[in-house]
Amino acid sequence: MSTDGVNLKDLRKRMDGAITALKTEFGGLRTGRASVSLVEPINVNAYGSKMPMSQVGTISIPEPRMITIQVWDKGLIGAVEKAIRESGLGINPVVDGVNVRIPIPSLTEERRVELAKIAAKYTEQARIAIRNVRRDGMEAIKKADGIGEDEQKKLHGDVQKLTDEMVKSVDDALVAKEAEIMQV
Repeated sequence: MSTDGVNLKDLRKRMDGAITALKTEFGGLRTGRASVSLVEPINVNAYGSKMPMSQVGTISIPEPRMITIQVWDKGLIGAVEKAIRESGLGINPVVDGVNVRIPIPSLTEERRVELAKIAAKYTEQARIAIRNVRRDGMEAIKKADGIGEDEQKKLHGDVQKLTDEMVKSVDDALVAKEAEIMQV
């Protein structure tokens, strides 16, 4: 549905991108078991830029409560360790030669609450991204030529309805993730 520069499909696609990013961030929140998705979103300062963890080493799960990262360049071991410590995940890496071992402790009630707050922060960032897309859509409607006042109101309503739908799906994702985190 496109009307002189206002494309609702494009707006939906951009809002879906915010939800996809949120689900990726949720994958990095641990729930007591080791998972590659826990460390994949962590960026490492390497070679003068930020690189995803998967581009500096091999990530594996040798046992249910252990993640290992075999760093390809020995010079990056310190940077990998620092990135993990500063990630806010509450995990402490152990350097073992070219390997970085990350034992995953069981979650305490306090840590579960902390992770739920982090999930809420990620959710708020997704809501902001969706609202920014809405703002872009509303501005495009105002700038579009040849649209009558009634058509503008209808398009404003369509964009708002799409925004409400996307924010609801973000909120539903938060409720599901909080339930997963709080499960003992």
